[in-house]
Amino acid sequence: MVLKDELRQFVIDNFMFGKPYKGFADEDSFIARGIIDSTAVMELVAFLEQHYRIKLQDQDLIPENLDSVNGLARFVESRLPPDYTRDCDKGRVVLGAKCSAWSPEKMARACDSEQ
Repeated sequence: MVLKDELRQFVIDNFMFGKPYKGFADEDSFIARGIIDSTAVMELVAFLEQHYRIKLQDQDLIPENLDSVNGLARFVESRLPPDYTRDCDKGRVVLGAKCSAWSPEKMARACDSEQ
């Protein structure tokens, strides 16, 4: 899944519950559209830190980084090393991991679990 798609899906799954979904563009402000509030921002930060294994600092908590799909994607991409790979078992970014170094058995289990 592409980064923007992952981020959009997280926002839809976690913040659109009970709200009429009319879609939103990648550049739309989450706050202006009423999608998230200040409490939801903290949930979003926790997701970014856990899922992408990045650490946000106080100075990172600005609208340019967290208030749209485009802003989130730019921010996450700026924090990930260029050679990151995904841990296929867990669907999380693991810095420095190489899936190709896995045993054939582990690779088969990972592929089977995604089906």
